[in-house]
Amino acid sequence: MDHNVLKKVELMIESINKIHTDFYCDYFETGRIEKINLSKTIGRVPYQHIAKYRLNLHESINDYLIKNKKGFLLQYYYRVKTLESIDDKISRFSSHRDQYPVNNWFNDIFGARIILNTEDVEAINELLDEWQEKYGLKNWYYRDKNGYCGLHVYFKNKSNFYFPWELQIWDEKDELSNIENHEKYKRTFV
Repeated sequence: MDHNVLKKVELMIESINKIHTDFYCDYFETGRIEKINLSKTIGRVPYQHIAKYRLNLHESINDYLIKNKKGFLLQYYYRVKTLESIDDKISRFSSHRDQYPVNNWFNDIFGARIILNTEDVEAINELLDEWQEKYGLKNWYYRDKNGYCGLHVYFKNKSNFYFPWELQIWDEKDELSNIENHEKYKRTFV
């Protein structure tokens, strides 16, 4: 386990959390985007709200990442979910008999990913309970399904008005199978 890597991951989590808060303050607290309680089901959260949020995030995320680049000392990848992917997710989740709050399944409009060795991933997994309280994380879990393995960390800042963001932490040994899994299961709308 590399303590330097653990510190860099913690700094990254702190930085994503800060950017998440800053974005919401800049857009929701100023009235640029209407505040809507996302603990409601999809039938009560207007599509235009989701689309406008996504567009504003897409257009501004690089500025936030650049202003906070000292918090990203590890190589990382990120993306803002496309409207096509959002439409696909809405279609899949709105057809479920049991409806869940939007902020429980729209938790990855912004997603970042880092790839580390097994020992560091295991050490981070042990620290997440402490970091959850310290940084106000929504939740975290280790996903192991259909050949995909990864630690998922969600940022919400304890607000039902914030769309959660996601940080995936992959073990380098799972990198290729995870990419293949994403191509197979996560891009069916293309």
